[in-house]
Amino acid sequence: MTLRVAVVGSGPAGSSAAETLAKAGIETYLFERKLDNAKPCGGAIPLCMVSEFDLPPNIIDRQVRKMKMISPSNREVDINLVNEDEYIGMCRREVLDGYLRDRAAKLGANLINATVHKLNFPTNNTDPYTIHYLDHTEGGALGIAKTLEVDVIIGADGANSRIAKEMDAGDYNYAIAFQERIRLPKDKMVYYEDLAEMYVGDDVSPDFYAWVFPKYDHVAVGTGTMQVNKARIKQLQAGIRARAARKLVGGQIIKVEAHPIPEHPRPRRVVGRIALIGDAAGYVTKSSGEGIYFAAKSGRMCAETIVEMSNGGNRIPTEADLKVYLKRWDRKYGLTYKVLDLLQTVFYRSDATREAFVEMCDDRDVQRLTFDSYLYKTVVPANPITQLKITAKTLGSLLRGNALAP
Repeated sequence: MTLRVAVVGSGPAGSSAAETLAKAGIETYLFERKLDNAKPCGGAIPLCMVSEFDLPPNIIDRQVRKMKMISPSNREVDINLVNEDEYIGMCRREVLDGYLRDRAAKLGANLINATVHKLNFPTNNTDPYTIHYLDHTEGGALGIAKTLEVDVIIGADGANSRIAKEMDAGDYNYAIAFQERIRLPKDKMVYYEDLAEMYVGDDVSPDFYAWVFPKYDHVAVGTGTMQVNKARIKQLQAGIRARAARKLVGGQIIKVEAHPIPEHPRPRRVVGRIALIGDAAGYVTKSSGEGIYFAAKSGRMCAETIVEMSNGGNRIPTEADLKVYLKRWDRKYGLTYKVLDLLQTVFYRSDATREAFVEMCDDRDVQRLTFDSYLYKTVVPANPITQLKITAKTLGSLLRGNALAP
């Protein structure tokens, strides 16, 4: 037999999974509802993703080597990458996603432009799942009703995942991100050539941060907040527009976007022979809101586990086999999520703690530790003396933050 796997959703998670499966010779179906979709997203990716996922230079709009952190009292801290070959990549999701999707298709994944709306579940461990979908390739926007039988399903269909609902994966708390793409005059765009800005303060977000990220010919200006504050999102967006106003003079809004961001993994990420990856699984980090790399990585790790546990597609994996992917994922990244959750809880809770956060980022040791963990997804523990220094500076910053906060 040849194992049949359906991947629902062709963002970085789904496309990376489909590519890995197709390379292994497994019969792979990649479903995507909107092939021209531009997911609302800040678009920052770490340096390690460029090499690890073999991304060509034209995928990267901007190589950001400078980050400006701006506190509630408008104190600015400049963070510069010292090594010339290091940078944070800034992408447009329509470009990145399209490239990864097309690559998976060229390697053998069967790309289907369709909306998946229902699953029929088997009554034993070997019978297939039946996917019900509307094919847009032949039927336009309404689609033509079709079905497909597969042995394994990977849900990569985002925060509002249909697959997660069908498998009763459970819910999660989520944040709301709101973003405007603003085309700036050329003289204003020069300022953001290799610079990104991060703003904190209750005026831009009570529990997250706001950003100005440079793209090919525009900047992405946005903010995020937890679901309980979603009624304030436009007010918070006005806050970041006001804080960055002088740098955005003459800018023209070319797109307005909003989307949910998962705040923690779903209670169930594997049920039967269905596995969730990326946003569908809840793999977005607290504090930074990063999700692109973790989406792609989870897709690859899940697919690698399927290839391994199915003996290269020669047997149908069990639920226990698929849960090996979860154990590997949690072992590799579980601590990262917990640490960033703690950082958000400590530093994003008031303007005083946000002042402390920005002050702390002025320290070179903190910057190096932070960027190493972000760029390479590896945390190298600081030596004991440096660690003591960072701890003392953190405590001092927290104390001073109360005096600096507006």
